[in-house]
Amino acid sequence: MASSSEKSLAKKTISKDEWEARIMEVRISKTDLNKLIMNYLVIEGYKDAAEKFSLESGISPTIDLSSIENRMKIRNAVQCGNIDEAIERVNDLDPEILEVNRKLYFHLQQQKLIEFIRNGQINEAIEFAQEELAPRGEENPEFLEELERTMALLAFEDHSASPVGDLLDNTQRQKTASELNAAILTSQCQEKDPKLPMLLKMLTWAQEQLDEKVVYPKITNFLTGELDDVAAPIHL
Repeated sequence: MASSSEKSLAKKTISKDEWEARIMEVRISKTDLNKLIMNYLVIEGYKDAAEKFSLESGISPTIDLSSIENRMKIRNAVQCGNIDEAIERVNDLDPEILEVNRKLYFHLQQQKLIEFIRNGQINEAIEFAQEELAPRGEENPEFLEELERTMALLAFEDHSASPVGDLLDNTQRQKTASELNAAILTSQCQEKDPKLPMLLKMLTWAQEQLDEKVVYPKITNFLTGELDDVAAPIHL
C-alpha cells in the first residue's frame, strides 16, 4: 500500500507563479464583488458602513437602510450584554419573533444568565436559572444540557478558567446576536445569511478536493488571502 509521501509525490505540482497566472485569467466583475460586500454589510447590520460603501461604489442596497437601525440597536444590546434591552426592542419590533422561536428565546435567557455570572451576581444567576431556565430544561433535553453547561461556570472561582469558560468570550455574545439578527431578517422576509461566509466555506471545500489530486499554493489565511509557497518536488 502506497504511503502518504509516495501519494504526494504522485500528485502534479503547480508552482506559485503558474497558479497566480491561472488566477489572473479568471475574470470577476467588480460590480459583482461590490454587491457581495453590500450584501454582507446589509445583512450583518452595518448601516453606516453600507451607506458609505454605497456612495463609494455606486451600488444601491437592496433594502431601505433606515430599516437596519432597529436591528443594529438590538444587535449592539446583545453584544454589550444588555439582554433585557434587546428582548424589549425585539418585542417592540415584532413580538411574534420570540413567541414562535422558543430556542432563540432560550438562548437569550441563557445569555442573560451568562451575564449574571460574568458580573459576579451569583445569587441572581442561581435564582434566574431556577425560575426561568430550569422549567424549560425539563421540557427540552437540549435546553437542559445547555443550562447544565452554563451552570458549570459556577464550579470555578475563576469562571474563565472553567472548561466551559468559552461561554464568557465575546464570541458567545456574537453567536447569540447573530442568531437573533437572522430571526429578525427571516420575519421581514429578507435573506438571513450573507453570501460571503458561504463562499469562504465553498473555497475551503474546493481546496480540500484539490488537496487529494494536486500540490498547489493554497490559501491558509483567509484574512490576507496570501498563497503558500509550494515546495519543489523531491526526486528520488
